[in-house]
Amino acid sequence: MVQNRLDAFEMMLAAVQREYADILSKMEKLKAEKKVKTVTYQQLLSRKLMYQNMISLYQLYDLVEEENSTKI
Repeated sequence: MVQNRLDAFEMMLAAVQREYADILSKMEKLKAEKKVKTVTYQQLLSRKLMYQNMISLYQLYDLVEEENSTKI
């Protein structure tokens, strides 16, 4: 049971970090195209902040290893 919870946590953390990196990539692309005032960019910004807060909570409780930590 404990191992299953740990595995589920690790998968969730990896998914959050992947999604955060994907959002940053999409935002950079739109920024390069000078499309920062678009609805899509604003939605990505909102999602970025949500994922950033999640990662910050993981870091607050020392649940993220430094080498795997996403720079926020």
